Amino acid sequence: MKPSAASGSIQTKARYIMIGGFLGAGKTTAVGKLARQLTDRGLRVGLITNDQGRELVDTLTLRSQGFETAEILGGCFCCRFNSLVEASQKLSTQARPDVFIAEPVGSCTDLVATVTYPLRRLYGNDFTVAPVSVLVDPIRALRVLGVEKGGGFSEKVAYIYAKQLEEADLIVINKSDLLDTARLETLRKALVAKFPQKEIMVVSVRNGVNLDAWFARLTSETQTAQRTMEVDYDLYADGEALMGWLNCTVQLTAEQLFDADSLLQQLAGEIQKRLQAQQTEIAHLKITFSAGGSAGHVAVANLVRNDFVPELSLKLDEPVKGGELIVNLRAEAPPDTLAAAVKESVPAVIAKFPTLHAKLDHLEHFRPGRPNPTHRDRRVI
Repeated sequence: MKPSAASGSIQTKARYIMIGGFLGAGKTTAVGKLARQLTDRGLRVGLITNDQGRELVDTLTLRSQGFETAEILGGCFCCRFNSLVEASQKLSTQARPDVFIAEPVGSCTDLVATVTYPLRRLYGNDFTVAPVSVLVDPIRALRVLGVEKGGGFSEKVAYIYAKQLEEADLIVINKSDLLDTARLETLRKALVAKFPQKEIMVVSVRNGVNLDAWFARLTSETQTAQRTMEVDYDLYADGEALMGWLNCTVQLTAEQLFDADSLLQQLAGEIQKRLQAQQTEIAHLKITFSAGGSAGHVAVANLVRNDFVPELSLKLDEPVKGGELIVNLRAEAPPDTLAAAVKESVPAVIAKFPTLHAKLDHLEHFRPGRPNPTHRDRRVI
């Protein structure tokens, strides 16, 4: 992270905050809200995003909000531990953050044993580690926990979901605005029954509900040391291998102005329709449009479940003539299924906009490899 105290170049410790949770739980929005609050308090903030591939929507989204952001690609934090440290050092050189906020891959678990405990052991003189928060989408949680019916994941993918909750210092029910009081209490009781020792908080990041109490915990408290959970890495690897991963970049040009916000929503809906026909469960679909290479001129569409409606979390609100489209799609399906859905959907939507042309720059689709942590500490030292 920052240079060690032994070098004489550090006066105070930085704080390391990790906000985890399964795909579609709202991590990126939460990271942005926390970063904004800390920045408004006069603190320097460095963000670190993470993905199995390249062309990450989260990085573009956070940079478009003006935050210094590094990204770790090609594997999760646990398997790219040295890259995580190097990214933190780079941010320290450039921005000298008081606080690092890290957003891990949404399909990863065992992050306490493989990331926060090794960080405390190896770099404890440089920073303090906040309690690890794990966000949950409430509707997804009700279904994975078997409380309500609806689209879900196979047993091995659900294993990863449960392990994320098991290792959390704070389980944070996000998007509380999606449930009425009775359903919210049903979810809280289901989580308490399955994870009786866990503290549960309820927030709505989008609406700013209960954020001050949660953020205060992250900025003032230190992670409690305890023995780490047991993880069946064969089952964990099998679960990740069931997930299809797709990232692609498309360049758009047009002779006439077009509505990029409408294009994003239509493209998300078109991909959703094709995957529903294949009975594919979407974990998260994110699409960004960056107009004219301007980092602050970005629209973002999100879809977090098969039966949900694509939403715009950021809008352009004015027509454009071109820009770059990035698609991140994660679902429990063969990667080829995801690639076919995107390759068919892009031209189908582009055809609805006069004079608009699309050029595919990059497309990768794969299954995540077996997790192989750099370190795994059974307890903090």
